[in-house]
Amino acid sequence: MMKVAQMLSTIPDLVPPEYAAELSQLQSQAPAMGWPFVKRRMQAELGPGWQARFASFEKEAAAAASLGQVHRATSLDGRALACKLQYPEMQSAVEADLAQFELAVSLYKRVDSAIDPSQMGEEIGARLREELDYDLEARHIALYSGIMADEPRIEVPNVLSELSTNRLLTMTWLEGAPLADWLDSPLEDRNAIARALFNAWWHPLYNFGVIHGDPHMGNYTVRASHDGTASGINLLDFGCIRTFAPAFVGGVIELYLGVLHDDRARIVNAYETWGFKGLSNDLIDILTIWAKFIYAPLLEDRVRKIDENTSPGEYGRKQAFEVHKGLREKGPVQIPREFVFMDRAAIGLGGVFLRLGSELNYYRMFNEVIEGFDEDTLRARQVEAFNVTGVPVPEMPVAA
Repeated sequence: MMKVAQMLSTIPDLVPPEYAAELSQLQSQAPAMGWPFVKRRMQAELGPGWQARFASFEKEAAAAASLGQVHRATSLDGRALACKLQYPEMQSAVEADLAQFELAVSLYKRVDSAIDPSQMGEEIGARLREELDYDLEARHIALYSGIMADEPRIEVPNVLSELSTNRLLTMTWLEGAPLADWLDSPLEDRNAIARALFNAWWHPLYNFGVIHGDPHMGNYTVRASHDGTASGINLLDFGCIRTFAPAFVGGVIELYLGVLHDDRARIVNAYETWGFKGLSNDLIDILTIWAKFIYAPLLEDRVRKIDENTSPGEYGRKQAFEVHKGLREKGPVQIPREFVFMDRAAIGLGGVFLRLGSELNYYRMFNEVIEGFDEDTLRARQVEAFNVTGVPVPEMPVAA
């Protein structure tokens, strides 16, 4: 339920602002398991002599979140490590909570006719079950490591497979300060961080059809150079990764170009490519309110903040309220499952930029990333990179 609460905190207008503010605290604040418990769990994963496989292993957790906690350790060859240990019986706990979540979704459908959340519930359940699979997360790390191999501003950990299992993930420790520590830094540093975050999110999407679906501030740390300025970012968590078929990614660009040039035909084509069905002209207009908000920073060729009129806690709330009101009158609309984490991640990333107060030309940055986009080229890259790392190549859902 903590993971669901994290999601709720990032979706504007789903809960009152005061609730969203409290829920947003649930990024990495969970009770940690005590040392006796940890020893039993480590023994279950690596066997009775597990401690001899490390030069050192810290008893106190460095971080604790919804599905597991992280301990610092040192390898026998002297490398600093992060050991991500899943809590016991999480499979049954997640399934029980998802059953409650499905009940809540069914009740929501009865009291609010604006959105049919059926596919949203299915998508959230699928992603949460994937987060329990640390072997899949290791493959996601390998995928991102290859994607970011030529990007010096972005670091990805290395997985030690000999010290990892399906419920224990041992990685190299990446030194860095929490992103929150840099919020009052000079604008030049905050802009450098924002550029790295932008590239870490958009480059994988348009070149490999993959996104980090959980871009909250707790999933990044910032590296400093010798003079104390920001030199790059570390990506820390790869449990919530979403892959897309090339046609879906093409739809993201198609919608952007449709909004940019006020081309209704392109806008409609994008929605249909994504799997929206039975859209009336009124519903298209309502959905495009949200599209124009999401793409707003990318529409003007100038240096600007991500949103110049709202605070981080209110990011998207006004537009979401307007869309929700319209859908209640003209809906319902069923949200395709592929859209769920794409939208959530865009809002989460925008919220991070807003808190950084970065001032960049997002239009130029975005158009540089999508320049020369081709679905066949993307598919070829996917087949090569995904097959090498063992990540399943995504299939495209049936369009409307």
